[in-house]
Amino acid sequence: MAEDKKKNEESKTADAKKSEESPSPISTPPLEAAARRLDRLLGGDRKTLHSYTNPAKVIRRWLGTASGAAGDATLDTIASAAATLLDPAGACAEGKALLTAGNTVSKPMDVEETESNYLSQTSEREVEIWLLSLVVRVYWKGKKLAEAFTLAQKTIEIVSKHIDDASANVANASKPTTSSLFPLLARMYRYRSLVCESKPELVLNLHTDMIKAHGLASLRRDVDSQATLLNLMLHDLLNASQVEQAQKLLVNSTFPDSASNNQLCRYLYHSGRIQALRLEYTSAFSNLSQCLRKAPTNTGLGFRISAQRLLVVVQLLMGEIPDRHIFLTPSMRAELAPYMAITQAVRRGDLSVFTAAVSEHATRLQEDGTYTLISRLAHQVVKAGLRKLHISYSRISLEDVAERLGLPSATSAEFVVAKAVRDGVLDATIHHEEGYVQSHDLVDVYATQEPAKAFHRRIAYCLTTHNDAVRGMRYPPDAYKKQLEASRGNRKNTGDDKTDEEKAQELEDELDDEY
Repeated sequence: MAEDKKKNEESKTADAKKSEESPSPISTPPLEAAARRLDRLLGGDRKTLHSYTNPAKVIRRWLGTASGAAGDATLDTIASAAATLLDPAGACAEGKALLTAGNTVSKPMDVEETESNYLSQTSEREVEIWLLSLVVRVYWKGKKLAEAFTLAQKTIEIVSKHIDDASANVANASKPTTSSLFPLLARMYRYRSLVCESKPELVLNLHTDMIKAHGLASLRRDVDSQATLLNLMLHDLLNASQVEQAQKLLVNSTFPDSASNNQLCRYLYHSGRIQALRLEYTSAFSNLSQCLRKAPTNTGLGFRISAQRLLVVVQLLMGEIPDRHIFLTPSMRAELAPYMAITQAVRRGDLSVFTAAVSEHATRLQEDGTYTLISRLAHQVVKAGLRKLHISYSRISLEDVAERLGLPSATSAEFVVAKAVRDGVLDATIHHEEGYVQSHDLVDVYATQEPAKAFHRRIAYCLTTHNDAVRGMRYPPDAYKKQLEASRGNRKNTGDDKTDEEKAQELEDELDDEY
């Protein structure tokens, strides 16, 4: 037994020495690893057995998975990745010069730089634009707005040049396509707009440029740029308080059906805001509700808060009281506190309490951009108060109405009650000479049109949800290939009959399906 213990101890010490002597594997930088990954997905690797028929979809999914590496990127790491991945004698020479300008890139001495280390033609343009967008992002976060705007303009020109070159060689199947650049071009338009928000004088100068770019994207069938530019123009017009111009753009333009979910949420938010400002509260409520339903729940908290604030105000303008649990959501509780106070004031129907709540949170409401809409709620407060008085009293004097609602005089109360009777809020008669209001007997609500209207709203919501679900359905990928192989009599290799290349390809497909 003692000899066995000695042998085990000797074997353990020998294994420990071997592990210490063996060199640790060299880790690939995150940016370079993400770029190599894209090169394999687009078929740049010679070991790849097939290439994707929709490169734009691959780029969209890859941008989502590469966000982790892009979040920690610095100017030095970006310049190092550009020096390693991009060929200075290829089509990306201009972009590489911009990326490596003013940065000293240190390269290991034991690694010989050969032409095979560079990316292939199928992915070098995409990686070039991606790295340039990361530099613009770093400049924007560092408040270097002039450098960020200049680089964004140059990057858009580079992408346009790549698209023109690829369009000229569209007949050559060996040349790269243009569709893979569309998501990156849309991202550059978005970054340029973010930079220009800090400099409002640049937005008006770019409005004409964005209109031309939107028309060109429509001709190219560039869904990403088309949706992004439309949302950016609507955003700029709303920030400039040009509601009528935004409405004309909304009516005369078509949002692409195959756009990404994020762009669709932005479009629904802008549409709801425009319709709310134009007193179209029903359409605004529908668009904002759909926007919140489609918005991602794991990210974009600021966007969901903005949409929820606007939806609360629209509900109040429609005469509805939002549910209490909306204001008690942990992530939105602090942001929705002013709107909860205003909702409670509207629910009470006290105009003086409502005025005090609005005056207390006026600065916050102006920052949120909802002050104009909330200023319209005074009439809804009066309506809510009149409903309570109508239920509580069968006969009440106009002076008491003015005192309860916080109105200046009985004459003002008479005008308000008359308008409420005309709008159908109250079922009462005003006796002007005696100075009181006589309420009529309550009618059975099921004998009116209210149940039919509520049923119609619910049915319309269900039909809209059903149509969205059908539109979002996707058929299984490559399902037709099995039928084609079966018709030709081909059999698929299974088990041990598969070669190493086929097994590697299956592993690559499984990794693709994970994201």
